Amino acid sequence: MTELRERPAWKALEAHYEEIRDAHLRELFATDPQRAEYFIADGAGLHLDFSKNRITSETLALLAELARECEVEKRRDAMFRGEHINVSEDRAVLHVALRMNANRSLNVDGVDVVKEVHDVLDRMGDFSYRIRSGDWKGHTGKPIRNVVNIGIGGSDLGPVMAYEALRHYSQRDLTFRFVSNIDGTDFVECTRDLDPAETLFIVASKTFTTLETMTNARTAREWSLAGLGGDEAAVAKHFVALSTNAEEVAKFGIDTANMFGFWEWVGGRYSMDSAIGLSTMLAIGYVAFQEMLAGFAEMDAHFCEAPVESNLPMLMGLLSVWYGDFFGAETCAVLPYDQYLHRFPAYLQQLTMESNGKHVTLDGTRVDYDTGAIYWGEPGTNGQHSFYQLIHQGTRLIPCDFIGFMHSNNPLGEHHDLLMSNVFAQSEALAFGKTPEQVREEGTAEEVVPHRVMEGNRPSNTILAERLTPESLGSLVALYEHSVFTQGAIWGVDSFDQWGVELGKALAVAIIPELQADEEPDLNHDSSTNALIRRYRQARRERDPADEPTPNPAGRESAE
Repeated sequence: MTELRERPAWKALEAHYEEIRDAHLRELFATDPQRAEYFIADGAGLHLDFSKNRITSETLALLAELARECEVEKRRDAMFRGEHINVSEDRAVLHVALRMNANRSLNVDGVDVVKEVHDVLDRMGDFSYRIRSGDWKGHTGKPIRNVVNIGIGGSDLGPVMAYEALRHYSQRDLTFRFVSNIDGTDFVECTRDLDPAETLFIVASKTFTTLETMTNARTAREWSLAGLGGDEAAVAKHFVALSTNAEEVAKFGIDTANMFGFWEWVGGRYSMDSAIGLSTMLAIGYVAFQEMLAGFAEMDAHFCEAPVESNLPMLMGLLSVWYGDFFGAETCAVLPYDQYLHRFPAYLQQLTMESNGKHVTLDGTRVDYDTGAIYWGEPGTNGQHSFYQLIHQGTRLIPCDFIGFMHSNNPLGEHHDLLMSNVFAQSEALAFGKTPEQVREEGTAEEVVPHRVMEGNRPSNTILAERLTPESLGSLVALYEHSVFTQGAIWGVDSFDQWGVELGKALAVAIIPELQADEEPDLNHDSSTNALIRRYRQARRERDPADEPTPNPAGRESAE
């Protein structure tokens, strides 16, 4: 494949960067006061204002040409056709099929995947109705009132984010909890106040062998049986599986009729709208879940149809490349001004960093440019009183995405006006800052002036939607999915494998028996790891009584 840095558009961007690198947004807006009228784009219910970026019309044209030279559109179309663009695993990449309308058809390797998707969605809908209506009864005849999702990675981050984002639309007489960490504290605190007779566990593991998930699932099984009289038949009433391993699911005690499958062409970080979203559907219902899928589909259509220059995901992806590879920006702050989206930055961390944290191209060549920014953030206005200081006056360039909504789901006095005033004020302050002259005009003592100067010229995007709904959430997630795709296509990396997470897993599996062995094991790690293992084993031999399991396996407070 053609070396990225040898492409004509890349070389033109390098030359253009030298011309524009020191241009200030104050100057860009003064020279072109109308830039806010055309550095905008709309699609799938979202409005993107990217005028506060360090770009000109020439920058945009060159970035669009880079996308064409890198054949982003061609690779996008290959993904939507179901071609095996995940080259290291020889798989199709078809999370977009999860939200295709039922009247569509997409044959991949001889199978109509859209039909399979909707078969699973229909089964999920039937199951969610039974739980939400109270028709489904637990082992003692009580209806389910608590739902605990057990997963990790994409099987946890997506469901947690979606539940929190759409809590406004959830059925409030149902309690939802999420367990992911193998740390026993996660499970204990999650279940401490729950009644096993009213609790349903969703075990999300495609292979039903994931170490963290299955460790927590077995603990949940013991917890449930301890609180339900030990009858093994109770498992089928209190556990369902999101998996494809029917043999292991049945061995666990789950009725395979309550096993909801998904496919090899769905990556974990792209799976929240598959069966992995069962907890979401239980929370908001089948109809609202379909509305979320419609939002995804709207952004998919926009991504496929809009030209590069007005294509929201492509624009955001290209701007990320511009800042990361030309300005040397290492991170991107995602700043949602809606408390419901407080888990959205954490969700994006996996989506972006697991996808594009790669050091070789599709053909295995070592890259000689940066890939994959570090994504982070917190909801506004909380972040303004912590890390915004560094963004405003620090020495690092941190592009920001501000996300806001025209209407609040919880209108309360003037709260929303105050919230949105901060969205607009922060992007303005980052862009234009405050000059020494402006500081002096405020009567500031000369020795204090340098401390109060804001250099500005800090770039940002502002993304607006009417209201946070299931549909707008779907559009927003798909926006970032396809932005990640665009970046990966430019860099020529495989955005759909994640081999970097495997080595640590394999080493952990090897170390477990060494920690638990009765006799001193023969350790063959490096000297540091060997010493740490020996130190832990010594502490284990001298176990503190406080480390003993709490004598309350069902997790409920005793009557005493």
